[in-house]
Amino acid sequence: MNRKTLLLAMLLAGTAPVVAQEAPPVRDMQSWPLPETLSPEGRAAVAALAAQKMPDPVPPIAEVRKLIDMMQAGMGAPLEKRYEVRIENRAIAGVPVRIVYPKGVDTLGTGPVLLNLHGGGFAVDSGSLTETIPIAARSGIPVVAVLYRLSPENPYPAALDDALAVYQALEKERTAKRIAVFGTSAGAALSGQLVAKLASLGWPMPAALGYFSGNADLTKRGDSETWMPGPPFDWVADYVGKTPVTDPVLSPIHGDVSGFPPTLLLSSTRDFLLSPTAIFARKLTGKGVDARLVVFDGLPHAFWGYMDIPETDEANELIARFLKDKLAAAGK
Repeated sequence: MNRKTLLLAMLLAGTAPVVAQEAPPVRDMQSWPLPETLSPEGRAAVAALAAQKMPDPVPPIAEVRKLIDMMQAGMGAPLEKRYEVRIENRAIAGVPVRIVYPKGVDTLGTGPVLLNLHGGGFAVDSGSLTETIPIAARSGIPVVAVLYRLSPENPYPAALDDALAVYQALEKERTAKRIAVFGTSAGAALSGQLVAKLASLGWPMPAALGYFSGNADLTKRGDSETWMPGPPFDWVADYVGKTPVTDPVLSPIHGDVSGFPPTLLLSSTRDFLLSPTAIFARKLTGKGVDARLVVFDGLPHAFWGYMDIPETDEANELIARFLKDKLAAAGK
């Protein structure tokens, strides 16, 4: 995979805000020296990425999806070999999914399960393999990645309906305490929306939520979004469709989040969604939720989904341990 494709994939992992903003000043991570706190591998990966330019013009959505699908296949194959997992493509509740089984696990059965909602700006799949394989292997728990309907063809609530259908089906075979939900970027936003939807329905909460570099408030920009590079397009508007962005499920920060499960939030200092991730962590903490915010230094948006560096291993270990521990505690 060439570097421009990787850059495009990194940017597509994000979600652009829906509020128009004046052009930011020329001050971004491409022009800053890298911090000494990064591993040598991390410094090299960030430097290589920052040296590349975004394709101009951005290819049509069909082309972009082909590129990102190639990226997932290309990056997923060595991960599958490294972690010795088995991947099964099937449907649950009529929704296509990818199930990642860790070594020694053959079926979902009725045991604990992790539900993943992949990143990709709501419009592509930039994580159903790269976000799931390391977590399944490190936690020892199978991961069900929902291949939800994508925008702009399928605006909200299509993706949420798919996630909810799979969640309901999994819950029929086990209690909610044996399910944990996680996602990155657009998948984080969708994960928060799923939990908010469950709360609005009065259903039992999952054991844990992994909310990794997302936005729970689509009505405004945070500080990091005004001066760090993000996607040069606005697919969030296509995802939102005709739903008001203040809707408390679409933007959970506008609703009652006091019943949210224990939540791990991840971001990094050069992640353009650092601000909304931190703001949501503050909101959860203020409402008494067990919310833990971990911020890595000097790395770009959702780096754990596409960078083969020590910090990615550290992030994946944090995620796997948190979800596994919370499932174990909820099952007692």
